[in-house]
Amino acid sequence: MKKNLIFIGMPAVGKSTVGVVVAKRLGMRFIDTDLLIQEQENRLLREIIAEEGEEGFLEIENRVNASVNVENSVISPGGSVIYCREAMEHYKKIGTVVYLQASYQTIKRRIRSPRKRGVVLKEGQTFRDLYNERVPYFEKYADITVCEDGCRIEDTIENVLNAVENYQSS
Repeated sequence: MKKNLIFIGMPAVGKSTVGVVVAKRLGMRFIDTDLLIQEQENRLLREIIAEEGEEGFLEIENRVNASVNVENSVISPGGSVIYCREAMEHYKKIGTVVYLQASYQTIKRRIRSPRKRGVVLKEGQTFRDLYNERVPYFEKYADITVCEDGCRIEDTIENVLNAVENYQSS
């Protein structure tokens, strides 16, 4: 059995919120890699992005995520980790990747302002463009996909727990 669960998905799908509760319910540790990045870099994500640019941030994100060396943990990386090939290959080796999937409409409803949320959009890129760009990556890396559309957070947590149990026993 693989030792860790790694949650991927767009901002506002609840990677951290769902992740913390799932970790508690399964007796696992919870790790938010955005906090690890801030700790190791000694600056806020938005400062890193402002100072290093998007490419520089992705290099740091890749390095930090690829070096996460834990067992029995729920890991919640930032949404852009899927652009980090080494990090994602590492996660596939050390755990089961759970894609918290939500429609564009659901996410748009939850995020009023993507920029305030720290979502990096390229010049002229809309949030919808970003969504469309990322979905194929999420689908490529996912071992398990849990759809959240029309779910309350409690439902999503139960759905994740059931999906993980079914996946690990198959």
